[in-house]
Amino acid sequence: MGLDEKWMAVSGVGRDGLLRILAAPSDAVIALDFDGTLAPIVADPSQARAHPGVSGALRGLVPHVKAVVVVTGRPAQVAVEYGGLGEVPGVVVLGHYGAERFEDGELTAPPVHPGVAGVRGALPDALAAAGAPEGTWVEDKGRSLAVHTRRTAAPEEALELLRAPVDALAAEYGLVVEPGRLVLELRPPGVDKGAALTGFLRERGARSVLYAGDDLGDLAAFAAVEKLRDEGVAGVLVCSGAVGDAPVKELADRADLVVAGPAGVVELLVRLGEAVRER
Repeated sequence: MGLDEKWMAVSGVGRDGLLRILAAPSDAVIALDFDGTLAPIVADPSQARAHPGVSGALRGLVPHVKAVVVVTGRPAQVAVEYGGLGEVPGVVVLGHYGAERFEDGELTAPPVHPGVAGVRGALPDALAAAGAPEGTWVEDKGRSLAVHTRRTAAPEEALELLRAPVDALAAEYGLVVEPGRLVLELRPPGVDKGAALTGFLRERGARSVLYAGDDLGDLAAFAAVEKLRDEGVAGVLVCSGAVGDAPVKELADRADLVVAGPAGVVELLVRLGEAVRER
C-alpha cells in the first residue's frame, strides 16, 4: 500500500523530505524517540514497553534505509530491553541523550559525570525541604536522575513547586535540568538529542532524515533537523501525540506531521517500509 495521501498531505519542507526519503531510501536515516513515540507513556517508567508493532515495522525498514536509530534519554540497554530492539538486527540505540551507544550487540559509554553521584545523595533531602508532595519519586538512570510528579494528586502544581529547588541543586553539582511531561531530569551538560542526532547523521553521511518524538526533550532534535535542512539535508519532523491527550504544543507547532501516539508512529513506519520496498 505504501504512503497514500494521508501521509503525503504534509506541505513544504516536510513533503520535500518525504519525497527525498522515498526517492533515495539508502541515503535516509529514520530516527525515533522511545517513550511516548515507540512505547506508550505509563505511570511507572519501568513498566514501559514498545508498541507490539514496533519490531515488525523496524524490520521492514532496516534493510532499505541507511540506518534506523533510537535516540532516548533512557540508558541504552534499558531501551533495548524494553523495546525488544536487540531482536531487530541493524538498529542503533543512542542512550542517555547520546552518551551511550548500543550497536551490533555491544554497548559503549564514557565515564559517568561526577555530579550525578553528588545529586544522588543530596536529592532526597532537597525534595523533602521543598515540600515535595506524596507521590513524588526519583528515577535513577545511572547517568542522570529524574524527578517525576505524575503520581501526585496535582502533578502540574507539584512540578512547578519543585522546579526551582531542582534547578538550584543541578547547578550546584554542575548538571542541567531537562524538563518533560511531569518530569524534571538532572543530567550532564552538553548532552542532548540534537547533538546526538547531528553527530550520527554526519557519521553516516545521511542526506535525508525522519525524526519522530513526543516531548520537550525532542525539541533539540527538531532544532537539529531544522538546521541541517539549511545544509541540504532533507528532513521530516513527526510529533507523536498521546491518544486521549493533546500533543506537546511546542513540538506539534514545529512538526510536519502529527500522529496518534505510538500506534500512529508504527502505522507511519509500516507504510514507509512498504513504500521503500516497492521501489
